[in-house]
Amino acid sequence: MHKLMDPDADAATETSVARATDPEPAGALAASTPRPFRPLVFGETLYDHFPDGTRALGGAPFNVAWHLRGFKATPLLITRIGKDPQGREIQDRMAEWGMDPLGVQVHPDRPTGKVTVELEGGEVRFHIEAQQAYDEIEARKLPDPDTVAAVGLLYHGTLAMRSPVSRDALTLLREGAAAPVLVDINLREPWWTRDAVAWALEGAHWAKMNGHEAASLTGVPADNDEAILEAAGRIRHRHRIRHLIVTLGSRGALGLDSGGTVWQDGVEVEDMVDTVGAGDAFSAVVALGIHLAWPMDLILRRAAAFAADVCRIRGATANDPDLYARHGRNWNDET
Repeated sequence: MHKLMDPDADAATETSVARATDPEPAGALAASTPRPFRPLVFGETLYDHFPDGTRALGGAPFNVAWHLRGFKATPLLITRIGKDPQGREIQDRMAEWGMDPLGVQVHPDRPTGKVTVELEGGEVRFHIEAQQAYDEIEARKLPDPDTVAAVGLLYHGTLAMRSPVSRDALTLLREGAAAPVLVDINLREPWWTRDAVAWALEGAHWAKMNGHEAASLTGVPADNDEAILEAAGRIRHRHRIRHLIVTLGSRGALGLDSGGTVWQDGVEVEDMVDTVGAGDAFSAVVALGIHLAWPMDLILRRAAAFAADVCRIRGATANDPDLYARHGRNWNDET
């Protein structure tokens, strides 16, 4: 990792992560925080279907909420599933992992989300079904305003915004939450528009996207570090984003904020399975780092290491408490 400018040392103070001694339903490691971390996570829950016939729980918001629960945050996931076997299985999996079902709506007619995943030469392609249950997250069924106002962070992506119904619900949540907003840009053709992305970025305190998405939004080819830095600077200036992260796959990540620019080198993954959900794993650690006031360089380093581990499993979620415990111990050892 290298910095073009050192962040103000007083701007962010690292909080240590303690080892858990009492097992919880999810069996994962807790981050020791000065106050409980209750992030609100909004968006799609679905199943990723792979070429070999297997499937795995997915959807960027669901993945982020799952990982945050693995680190023993108590995420409030706002989503919608179908009244079908897949939806019931998701409810069961959430219960086993100790996730709060308060924000999970059940649609009587529309199916639980489905995505077909194609893996070609290490690249991931998604075929996303239309008219899914998560396209109708209803505002009238959201948790009460006091619950929303009390959350510690609001995370959302952009896929669920393709539907006016779900977008109206998200608008209400953004208006009601008095917490930092972390927007995770996921440009999935044909389910995005520039206007919708601009709306999502306006008012966001933190934003994350990959290099291809930064190039798509600016027209600046993301083929070298100088071009990526230019694209990121344009996005940050245009939307007045305080903190912007651009992930670059095996090349690492770039972070920009008032403290300067930080480049994080990529983490080598020798036993790669797939990269599905790696970005969501990265986002989960970013959310945790925001809450714990980690500086940008620490967020990028820890997020990259966790995302690399997720590349060693099939799908985007891990039912392995030791995965979270191992990273927590590493974080403790750094303090």
